[in-house]
Amino acid sequence: MLGFFVLGCDSLPGRPKESAEEAAQSMDFELLYATHCAGCHGADGNLGPALDLHDPVYLALVPPNRLRAVIEDGVPGTAMTAFAKERGGSLTEPQIEALVQGMLARWSDAQSLRGMALPPYAGPLGDPRRGAEVYATACGSCHGGEGRGGKKGHDIVDSSYLALVSDQALRSVVIAGRTDLGMPDWRGTRGSPLTSQQGSDVVAWLAAHRAPVVGRPIFEKPRG
Repeated sequence: MLGFFVLGCDSLPGRPKESAEEAAQSMDFELLYATHCAGCHGADGNLGPALDLHDPVYLALVPPNRLRAVIEDGVPGTAMTAFAKERGGSLTEPQIEALVQGMLARWSDAQSLRGMALPPYAGPLGDPRRGAEVYATACGSCHGGEGRGGKKGHDIVDSSYLALVSDQALRSVVIAGRTDLGMPDWRGTRGSPLTSQQGSDVVAWLAAHRAPVVGRPIFEKPRG
């Protein structure tokens, strides 16, 4: 009878299962990604509300050390929280490295971008007035004349959306696109790729629509 109660303790409510304990120490990319990333970035790195990680253009654009830093530190003022244990998260440095290397190994494809001049990952904010012109030419046909949504694209000047994304995240989307959702990358569909300056200008135009939010930090450094 005593043996029954001793063995029964293993199934008491609230007792961690071995799988949960193992997950906390796991170095397996699939398990780490499914546990910590898939909820925002999608089960296979795409089709989620956050940036498309299963995208060779994005992974060629973002420097690995920046990708690592964003996982470690998060992006203040957005839904991207810090995952490093020393930042209050739950991942060790080797686990974060396993995530970075796993994404690069599975989803990058340098060969497909060979010979292409990819704009730089980071850049200063440009001129919103010039950005309005760039937007009208490159973006308006999908997102509508004022950015409030069209037949193919959603509202990208919505205050709730802009409150959740950094300027760098906007730049990343302008350059890498969201091909999983039908948005082309910086090369567009008309044979006239955006320059780095044009990308900076359209990001400035988008950022100019961001309404101040009490308690939300101002983005001063490129993150995300």
